[in-house]
This record gives sequence, structure tokens and C-alpha cells, in this order.
Amino acid sequence: MATVNFPTSWRPLIEEEFDKPYFDQLVEFIKAKKSAGKRIYPPGPLIFNAFEQTPLEKLKIVILGQDPYHGPGEAMGLSFSVPKGIGIPPSLKNIFKELHQDLQVPIPTHGDLTPWARQGVLLLNAILTVEQKSPGAHRNRGWETFTDAVIQRISGREEHYVFMLWGNFARSKKPLIDTSKHLILESPHPSPLARGGFFNNHHFSRANMWLKDKGKTPVDWSLE
Repeated sequence: MATVNFPTSWRPLIEEEFDKPYFDQLVEFIKAKKSAGKRIYPPGPLIFNAFEQTPLEKLKIVILGQDPYHGPGEAMGLSFSVPKGIGIPPSLKNIFKELHQDLQVPIPTHGDLTPWARQGVLLLNAILTVEQKSPGAHRNRGWETFTDAVIQRISGREEHYVFMLWGNFARSKKPLIDTSKHLILESPHPSPLARGGFFNNHHFSRANMWLKDKGKTPVDWSLE
């Protein structure tokens, strides 16, 4: 069994995954890469940062990404987010543009989405680690099995949640979600490669309307 420093509030929902052979294999794979001198992002204490910043009891929305940023200082364990002082990536710039169009939220001057996470927005990458300058290096090593289980367990709870699925990869996770009780918002990816397909989806206002309808406090999407 792998020893995992995982946030307490999530443990009852997901800790059985840590006992499974695939997770031991994943841990050994990452250890071997580190021993071989590979730089792994995000740093170890931030691998489960999404769960740390969004306790299960606060959860309202899941925004699903693919894998972490692979440049120095960028990955912080929250999908789409970068620390203050790091340049805002193109996809996140487009997220901010849509947010401004949708809710007239001022376009932020930084890309740290921690305030969203602390309000109940789980910023979850499907793959939780990556190697420097090697996007997708840790695909098909076990992380997808783990995060698929997270999505399924969240879906199985009694609460009503919003899932934002942006792009084909995220949309492929739709079968894991109970559409009879959760709101699924789908659109093209915010990447510039989607040629503007992400814009005018109104996901932020639609999510807040759903939360209000379910008696929950809407998210303050402002970062300034």
C-alpha cells in the first residue's frame, strides 16, 4: 500500500484507491523518474492541491483539465491555474475573456485560481503529474484510473454538482457522471487552437444559476 499524504475530508470517499495495485505502480513509476533525474511537476506537496484547497464539504463545481503545465514554476496542482508572477497561459486568457463577457468580471492580472478552489470549485486535472517540457509524459500510468474514480464517487453522492467539461478529452468523462442529478456544461476547449469555439458558452452564469436553484451560494468568480 502506498503511503499518501491526502487531505482528510476526501479520504473516506477515495482512500480505497490507495490500496490498489495500480496506485502502487504509479507511485513507483514517479519515484523511478525522480531517481533518474527527471523534473516532476507540480512539486510533491502540490500534487493533491486541488483536494487540499477544495474540501469535500465545500464542493460545488468540478472543472476538469488534462495534465499539469510542464514549464518551471507553472504547475500548482490546480487545473488551468498558475501562481502569481507566472505569465497567464493562452487557455486561461480565453477563460478570463469568456468570464468577462459572461459576468462582466474584470480580467485578472494574474492566473492564480486558488480563490475559486476555496469557494468549492474543484480544479481537477485527469493526470496529476508531468515531466518538465514533456506534456503527457505521465499518461496511462494510473492517474486517469484514480481521477475517474474521483469523478464517479463525486457523481454518486447525494449532492447536486456542476461539471464543466471543456474540450474532447474532458467531454469523454461524461459517462462517469449521473446526468439525472448533476449539471454538465460542455464546450470546446478554451485553447486558441479551438478557434474561439469556447466563447459565448455562458458556463459561469449558468453554473451560478444552477447553484442558486439548488439553494447553494453562487461562486464569486472575481480574482482581483
